[in-house]
Amino acid sequence: MRSPAAFISIAFATASFILTLAWSSEVVPPRIVVLTFDDSVASHATFVAPLLKKHGFGATFFITEGFEFLVDKEHYMTWEQIQQLNADGFEIGNHTRKHAGVSKQKPEQLAEDVEFIELQCAKYGIPKPVSFCYPGYQTSEPAVKLLRERGYQFARAGGARAYEPATDDPLTLPQAFDGKPDSTLEQFKAAVAQAKDGKIAVMTFHGVPDIKHPWVNTDPEKFESYMQHLKEQGCKVIALRDVAKVAQLQRN
Repeated sequence: MRSPAAFISIAFATASFILTLAWSSEVVPPRIVVLTFDDSVASHATFVAPLLKKHGFGATFFITEGFEFLVDKEHYMTWEQIQQLNADGFEIGNHTRKHAGVSKQKPEQLAEDVEFIELQCAKYGIPKPVSFCYPGYQTSEPAVKLLRERGYQFARAGGARAYEPATDDPLTLPQAFDGKPDSTLEQFKAAVAQAKDGKIAVMTFHGVPDIKHPWVNTDPEKFESYMQHLKEQGCKVIALRDVAKVAQLQRN
């Protein structure tokens, strides 16, 4: 007999499949928001994912083995939890093995760090990542070249504006919102409001909460208010990989 958790996973995967079918015959949704979560924080599995599933939202979780990932399993996810996120229909993205700034690495060092996460994903039956997040939001021309050669479709950097698929390079796309302790609901609403006229609001979060990195912490209650606003606005909330579907609809 399947466990309740297994039935929830099946239901969520089915909903994702139905959403994909619906997109194939619909026009571009009026307000599109991408949720991204950095740094493999434990609360992604224990708090964030259940809340997103409750609302029917997609998201991308950018995985790194940097910081204290290997030794602190109270504050960082296990690969089994990451595997479950994938099983639940969320996207697993690449945030490099060591979380080192790409502009400070030699091309071969960056290649090793990128490939390591790809190999770990393969080990746990997770698809090869097509989305990347630059550690510390730093980009470099060699890094963009490497990602393009390895088949990455999207890479999130920093900034404070919506992504414009018609003009922005998808391998250096900006974020519209970066969740911090002093971020407000009004700021989040303003970022959501940018998702119009073909623009997509890409939102960045770290832990909810993020005990080890308080400077990027998001309070769970505040995060719930953000998600409720997305629900009330009727936003289509997706993973970064699904931006490809949006681009296809826009071309049609």
